[in-house]
Amino acid sequence: MTHDVVIVGGGPVGLFLAGELALAGCDVLVLEREPEGRTPWKALPLGMRGLSLGSVEAFYRRGLLPALRAASGAPDEPETTDELPPVRSVAHFAGMMLDPAAVDLAALDYRLPSPAADGMMTSLEAVESVLAERAAELGVEIRRGVTVTTVDQDDEGVVARAGGPEYRARWLVGCDGGRSAVRSLAGFEFVGTEPQLTGYVLHATVAEPSPLRPGFTLTPNGMYLRTPVPGHIGIMDFDGGAFDRSSPLTREHLQAVLRRVSGTDVTLDDVHLASSFTDRAMQTTTYRRGRVLLAGDAAHIHSPLGGQGLNLGLGDALNLGWKLAATIRKTAPDGLLDTYTSERHPVGERILDWSRAQVAVMRPGSHAPALQGLIRDLLTTRDGTTYVHRRTSGTSNRYDLGGRHPLVGRDAPDFRFADGTRLGDLMRDGRAVLLDFTGDERRREEWADQVCYVAGPAADDLGLEAVLVRPDGVVSLTW
Repeated sequence: MTHDVVIVGGGPVGLFLAGELALAGCDVLVLEREPEGRTPWKALPLGMRGLSLGSVEAFYRRGLLPALRAASGAPDEPETTDELPPVRSVAHFAGMMLDPAAVDLAALDYRLPSPAADGMMTSLEAVESVLAERAAELGVEIRRGVTVTTVDQDDEGVVARAGGPEYRARWLVGCDGGRSAVRSLAGFEFVGTEPQLTGYVLHATVAEPSPLRPGFTLTPNGMYLRTPVPGHIGIMDFDGGAFDRSSPLTREHLQAVLRRVSGTDVTLDDVHLASSFTDRAMQTTTYRRGRVLLAGDAAHIHSPLGGQGLNLGLGDALNLGWKLAATIRKTAPDGLLDTYTSERHPVGERILDWSRAQVAVMRPGSHAPALQGLIRDLLTTRDGTTYVHRRTSGTSNRYDLGGRHPLVGRDAPDFRFADGTRLGDLMRDGRAVLLDFTGDERRREEWADQVCYVAGPAADDLGLEAVLVRPDGVVSLTW
C-alpha cells in the first residue's frame, strides 16, 4: 500500500502535522520508535512545557484549545472582552525573569482580543494525548515500536524500511527529534555551533533544599533552576558539553555538579529520573530534499532556554501541512512546497541565535557580572520586556510575502463579526478564509469558490476592507 505521507516520529510535531494533512483528506501513516506513548519524561514535572501565544492560537483555530486546557489542568477559557487582557507571563532571558506587567500592550500592533490571548503551561503528555486523539478521529494510523533503518526515494515516492517491513509513500516527513534517523538517512546537511555546556534535568529527593534559591539563579559557575515542584531541578554546567551522554548520570555526579554550580553543600538522597542536554545549535541547510522533508527538532536543535523548541516545531508543522496537502491534491501553485524552507528556515535561525545569545550572557567569567548587569537593566525597561515578549510569543514573526501592508506575512488577528463569529471559528476545517468586511460583490465572485468566504462588518476591522488568511493563519492579502 502506498500512503500519501509517512511521518516518522509520533511526538507533538508529527502528530500535529498528521492531523493537518488528514484534515485536508490525505492518507497518513505515523511511525513511532517508542512502543508506549506515555512515559515519566512526558508527564509532569519533567514533561512540563510552555506553549507560546502562536502555538495556543494554532490549537484554538483547530478547535482543540478546550481539550488541551482540560488535559493540562488549566483554568477554563477566560471571558473574551473587547480589550486585550494583560500579558500573564514573559518567561525569562538567560535566567533573568521579566515582569509581564511591563509589557506595552499598545506596542502589540494589529492584535485583537481572542480566546487565545496568551501562552500557557502544559505537558508533553497533555499535548500528545490531544493531538493523538485528533489524528485518530481523522483516520490517521499510528504504528508504535517501529524503528526506521533505511530511506530511499525516487521521482515517484519514498520507501522507508524498518528491518524487514517497508512503508511506501508519495512523501515522507521526518519528525523524529534531535537525533533524527531520517535526517541522516536522507543525507541532509546539518550545520551550526558546538556546545559550551552540559545541562541536566532531574527529579530527586533533596535532603534539605532550602539552600537552593527558588527559580533561576545565575552563579559564578553556571546556572541552576529550582521549580515549585519538590525535587525538580535544572543545572547548566559550562564544561564544553563534555559530559552529555558520555557517562551514566549517577547520584554522585549530579550532586557534585549541583554543589559546584550552586555553591551550596546540598545533598541528593535519591535521584528518581535524570537526563542531560547541551546547547549545541544546529540546523539543516534545507528542510526538503526531493520527497523527504523535515520538521521540528529533526530540522533544528538548540538549548531549551526560553522553551522555544516545541513551539518552533509546531510552527513548522502548521506551515508545512497545508502546503504539502495542496501539493498532493495538485492544487498548489508552482514552488509552493519550496516556500516551506524559505519561510521557516529564517525563523529557525532566529531561534538558534536567541538561544546562543542567552548562553553567551550566562557564560561564567570575570566579565560575566558586568554583562549580566547591563542586560538585566535593559530587560527591566518597558521596551526591553516588550521586545522579549514579542520574540518569545512569536508575534514578531513575519514571512516575506511581498505585501505592503504590515499585516501581510503575519499571524492574523482574531477578527470578530457582528454575530459573534470569530476568525478562529472559521478555521477549524483547515481552509483558507477570506473575510470581506464590505461585502464587495466582485470579491465574492472571484473568491467564493476557492476559499471560505465570509462577508459582513467586523467589531474592529483595523481599517481594512478585506483580509485573505492562509490555512495556517497567516495573512496573505489585504484590501
